[in-house]
Amino acid sequence: MSVFSHREFDNHQQVAFFNDKKTGLKAIIAVHNTNLGPALGGCRMWPYATGEEALTDVLRLSRGMTYKSALANLKLGGGKAVIIGDASTQKSDDLLYAMGDFIEGLGGRYITAEDSGTSVPDILKMGQRTSYISGVDKASDHGGDPSPSTAYGVFVSLREAVAYKLGQTNLQGLKVAIQGLGNVGYRLAEYLNDAGAELFVTDIVQTSVDRAVFELNATPVSGDEIFSLDVDVFAPCALGAAINDQSIEKLRASIVAGAANNQLATPIHGQILHDRGVLYAPDYVVNAGGIIDVYYQRKMLSADYSAANYASDLSTKVEGIGATLREIFVRSEAENVPTFVIADRVAEERFNCASSEWQPAKSDAPAATRSYSKSV
Repeated sequence: MSVFSHREFDNHQQVAFFNDKKTGLKAIIAVHNTNLGPALGGCRMWPYATGEEALTDVLRLSRGMTYKSALANLKLGGGKAVIIGDASTQKSDDLLYAMGDFIEGLGGRYITAEDSGTSVPDILKMGQRTSYISGVDKASDHGGDPSPSTAYGVFVSLREAVAYKLGQTNLQGLKVAIQGLGNVGYRLAEYLNDAGAELFVTDIVQTSVDRAVFELNATPVSGDEIFSLDVDVFAPCALGAAINDQSIEKLRASIVAGAANNQLATPIHGQILHDRGVLYAPDYVVNAGGIIDVYYQRKMLSADYSAANYASDLSTKVEGIGATLREIFVRSEAENVPTFVIADRVAEERFNCASSEWQPAKSDAPAATRSYSKSV
């Protein structure tokens, strides 16, 4: 299949493939749009069953990053990287160095950060071969890891959705079903527990579930059961397409607000939620805390931008996600249009109004003195 005819191709500006025989690296980087600035997005390592599956994921995720950055009012475009492989068995230092080579070759059009299957130490290893990395600044909160900011942004969003839909400003006794207890999902559960919510959790990693039961008094449920619980909020925090033909028929929550990317399997599912009166908080609005964090970490590379500026600006921007969501909710109700459609419109207005495609400045260009070599 041609990339241009792929169902998830959305006028992407660049899709690059990389195969390194020596390290076994097979990777794809998709740059969706750079009208507002360089494309920034995480690097995911996942054991995709096929190359087609990996391409679908990177195209969808990179598009989402463009919309996410635009709605967060950041001077960034959208991109994503995926490495095809099992992070627990196939990751190596040499593979990460090779991935750094790949990123460097794009000349600054794409900047990477951690994602599912990668960590801050992994990104630092890529950074030995390229300067186009973020989310690793030790001066930032949490040592560069953006997932705490993502989790807090989800909490802010969930709180806003509950206030709008249920008229409830206090989360005490709120019933929330969390699908996925990774770096973001577990921190979200901690915020909700501190706020007095009642938690129901599931994850493919049993130790994560056990920890939530022990530390947060959460109720464990099966992966299938999580959709049909009689709860106030369903919070998908795992992989995409959580709202699909099967799950949407079981769903009993009146609000969907979670951290996962691409929660709607198709736009039709978003329309169904709207028609049923379920308030959907668009995922790329909700989970923007991480991209906001890494954006301000990049700004700390500038001599006139301090760690104090970073902390203040980060807090203001992440809290501001709630106001953006409320604007979307209000417009959705007034126009009787699904929330994801309104969110798309607002984002498109922002990145399409840019006068021309961003280009790397001379200071963004790759260093001419790189002396490493690669074997492909």
